[in-house]
Amino acid sequence: MNQGKYVFTQVTEFLPQRAFDACVKRYKGNHYVKHFTCWNQMLCMMFGQLGNRESLSDLIICIEAHISKAYHLGFGTGVSKNNLAKANERRDWRIYADYAYVLIAQARKCCISESFDLNLEGEVYAFDSTTIDLCINVFWWATFRKTKGAIKVHTLFDVRTSIPCYIHVSEASIHDVNIMDQLTYEVGNFYVFDRGYIDFARLYQIRLAEAFFVIRAKRNFKFKRQYSCKCDKTTGVRCDQIILLEGFYASKDYPEKLRRVKYFDQETNKTFVFLTNNFNLKAEEIAMLYKYRWRIELFFRWMKQHLKVLSFWGTSENAVKTQVYIAIIAYTLVAIVKSKLKSPLTTYEILQILSMSLLDKTTVNELVNKPYLQNVKEQLCNQLSIF
Repeated sequence: MNQGKYVFTQVTEFLPQRAFDACVKRYKGNHYVKHFTCWNQMLCMMFGQLGNRESLSDLIICIEAHISKAYHLGFGTGVSKNNLAKANERRDWRIYADYAYVLIAQARKCCISESFDLNLEGEVYAFDSTTIDLCINVFWWATFRKTKGAIKVHTLFDVRTSIPCYIHVSEASIHDVNIMDQLTYEVGNFYVFDRGYIDFARLYQIRLAEAFFVIRAKRNFKFKRQYSCKCDKTTGVRCDQIILLEGFYASKDYPEKLRRVKYFDQETNKTFVFLTNNFNLKAEEIAMLYKYRWRIELFFRWMKQHLKVLSFWGTSENAVKTQVYIAIIAYTLVAIVKSKLKSPLTTYEILQILSMSLLDKTTVNELVNKPYLQNVKEQLCNQLSIF
């Protein structure tokens, strides 16, 4: 029953506040704070994310226009542009990073698996990064090139539930393969990489962890074929081979056998070559695993288009990381709302609805579970046309 609460307040009630208080206490985020707490800061930033605000000034103008509602929205009494800017600059970004992982764990438990045709026992993860360009004169710490700054958002993505499991923000000058050292590989799970992550020493660590990897091979890598397996070429598989790496360093980094699968995709008219340490799956299933890797690309595109991570509301490294992790909190919160209210809408559709309804007093359940009225026929659907 609607108790007169705003839509934004109803959505933020899905956030576990006790877990957030533990994160704040861990890093002393509210030390010497009287009015504008870390909770107030996060809710203000989330209001800007969900409300599609373009800048910090844009956000504050909207909040000040509805200042009488600030208490009920959870913003507190000390909200101002100066307070919010200082909070983003000074309060430890790890508060919001730790809290994002709390919500990620909750979302992975309650979110229903999306369409996934493969019958696998282990989980399937895709690991990739996206680059966000910055002005080197303003973001001087974000090293990339001589005349250009940028950051990279490295993400380990759960393919089944479309939830990011691990987020790491770094300068764009750091190569992607270095972040593989920070991952913890679980026994029996599958990890899918693009060919930019070819590093046989690091791939061998996945093999030693008794996990599986699928990675797209580079064109110039050298190998020696041991034997070929039978394959059905009508499925798109061109060859399925067991190989050993050649070359002094490559064979030393990965001394065991590998599986090489060559696959032709009729949709794109392209040929792909994959390497894996799994010898039990069918060759077409190996290709399908890599095809599911594109879900992380869709996540990056969705995040850049609909969450405010391209125009940052602060220039320091702490402010940028704070905004990125609060964007992840907003994404997982929408996923949790979708799951718990059993909404048939997509995450994108729910976000669009929320952006227009944050200050309404309609129940969230009614907003996200309305029937699709466009499919309803008119009353006189059998009326003949005049012409």
